[in-house]
Amino acid sequence: MENFSHTDDQGKARMVNVGGKRNLRRTARAEGLIYLQPATVEKIRKDELSKGSVLTVAEIAGVQAAKKTSDLIPLCHPLQLNHIRVTAQLTEEGVKIESSAEYTGKTGVEMEALTAVNVALLTVYDMCKAVDKSMIISDVKLIEKNKEEI
Repeated sequence: MENFSHTDDQGKARMVNVGGKRNLRRTARAEGLIYLQPATVEKIRKDELSKGSVLTVAEIAGVQAAKKTSDLIPLCHPLQLNHIRVTAQLTEEGVKIESSAEYTGKTGVEMEALTAVNVALLTVYDMCKAVDKSMIISDVKLIEKNKEEI
């Protein structure tokens, strides 16, 4: 079995030391879905929910979350993101969230992309919970992770 990078020789959790790694341009993309009742989709489409514009608020929440990832996930390094983009798209089934993150440094940026998607989906849930009791958050995944010389 492979060793986990986030544990020491005694199996204790630790933050990985990335000090010796070189800076690279790193990107990541993630996506996820929240399944909604057709009536809820229509309320979002018509902007009829009392908490405001669901898609816009979800996108903003995702951006904020990406910037706070290291505050939420204990062993993540705090990153100075170059860019984070979160898009919320209404579909027939619900809302699809996509994120892309970019960073120049010594560690990956996939946790920021995934955190953005998850918090954006939770925001949709929060904004729709009064009218839809059967929402399902699903299919959250990393769809791309890259690193390249700068």
